[in-house]
Amino acid sequence: MHLDELKNAGLSENEAKVYLAALELGETSVYRLAKKSLVKRTTTYLAVETLKEKGLMNSYTSNNIAVCFAENPKKLAEMLEEKKKALDKVMPELLAFTNLIDKKPKIQFFEGREAYREVFKDVLKYPGSEMLGTLNEKFFDFDNYFMSYFIPKRKEKKIWARILFPSSKELRTIAQDEDKHFFQSRTIQSEKFKVEIEMVIYGGNKIGMVSYEEEIAIIIESQMIHNTQKSFFETMWEISEKKLNPELA
Repeated sequence: MHLDELKNAGLSENEAKVYLAALELGETSVYRLAKKSLVKRTTTYLAVETLKEKGLMNSYTSNNIAVCFAENPKKLAEMLEEKKKALDKVMPELLAFTNLIDKKPKIQFFEGREAYREVFKDVLKYPGSEMLGTLNEKFFDFDNYFMSYFIPKRKEKKIWARILFPSSKELRTIAQDEDKHFFQSRTIQSEKFKVEIEMVIYGGNKIGMVSYEEEIAIIIESQMIHNTQKSFFETMWEISEKKLNPELA
């Protein structure tokens, strides 16, 4: 058995060297083991002890001298089999922990003036889907990105959008081009509906939030959070105005 194979079987490099030397030498002293394995004598003593704990080596005393010898290599296979049985026994619990980890929300945080792009770049990864969102007036500060890149790409990928607007004349003017921008919009006529951040619900299990003023963006991947926010959106959609008139704001 080669050194690398012994290491793959769970032995340290020094343990593997000492064990191979012991197999070749038969009953021998630590001094000869160290010389044969090219491992320092003090390290050889430690390796012999750990190999004895693993059942791969043994020793006895003769004339006040410790005599070491390697156990049958089959012991190594038995050792690996015992480890496998122990692992199989705890595997259900380990998998249960993994399932819990998988269910935890995954959160990505971005900073900088262009942090918002990370959210909308992620939206474009879901062609043929629907994006729900609220629009913030800061949208106009980044008009070139949205009008020249994001909206054309969204249309190209056939990502339909439904947008809720606060009551604003400037935002209402965008709503007049619904067909052009491949979206449907409604407005909320309430002073309490203040949209200080932009939020998009997309991808089947994701929420994106953008604060243009604070130059931060967040993507949350969570089925439960997504479903809850979607239910809020759908409720507001039902009570919102269906016809937008830019002269009313």
